[in-house]
Amino acid sequence: MSSLNNLLPWPADDLSAYGPVEAKPLGKTQQYVARAMHRNWVSIPHVTHHDDADITVFEQRRKAWNAAHPEHKRSLLSALVKASVAALQRYPRFNSALSADGSTLTSRQYFHIGIAVDVPSGLLVPVLRDCDSKSIDAVGEEVARISEKARTKGLSMAEMSGGCFTLSSLGHIGGTGFTPIINAPEVAILGICRTQERFLPDGEGRPVLRQLLPLSLSYDHRVINGADAARFVRAIAEWLEACEFA
Repeated sequence: MSSLNNLLPWPADDLSAYGPVEAKPLGKTQQYVARAMHRNWVSIPHVTHHDDADITVFEQRRKAWNAAHPEHKRSLLSALVKASVAALQRYPRFNSALSADGSTLTSRQYFHIGIAVDVPSGLLVPVLRDCDSKSIDAVGEEVARISEKARTKGLSMAEMSGGCFTLSSLGHIGGTGFTPIINAPEVAILGICRTQERFLPDGEGRPVLRQLLPLSLSYDHRVINGADAARFVRAIAEWLEACEFA
């Protein structure tokens, strides 16, 4: 923290001297989120690994399922929750927490997944409990319920506590990749961008149109190395590719 104490002071400039301005106080939620983000960014050595998941077949199966079951439609996000659980089970180091002094690594035996939700007051991260024991339909229903509550009524601290791993999706907006900030004491977070269509060569070198999902995994380099991060993202991609939607 000594290096932070040596930072230059924040510029105390009169912005109104340059033109019209309008000052508004940040809401309490956004102030808290800003403090948490700053703590996490300066305290955790972030590295972000980017990869694309080929979800061409997955999307074909998902759309076929939704057409046959209009009352129980399945989303990509709920599938990503289940894919993340499978990856956490395969690579349990990602389901750990590092103590504040960096001396103890605690392995979790449960699978609670946080979902970043954009709300008018800022950013909230509700936590879905025991996602390993829930079906993809149950996860989807809970994602819809808790996201709506976050946007309308707000969430209690209990509803935002205890997460093991967080998903932050910008797929409804766009982007090709970003660096999500880890939500301490978690050691990784997955960013998701909008699916892109791209021509790739098939086995005979002919161009074939594929649907690629950009994934960005930020991880704590004190706990996780780059090779394991690459394997973790590949595990998520492979789960989606193998998903039968039965």
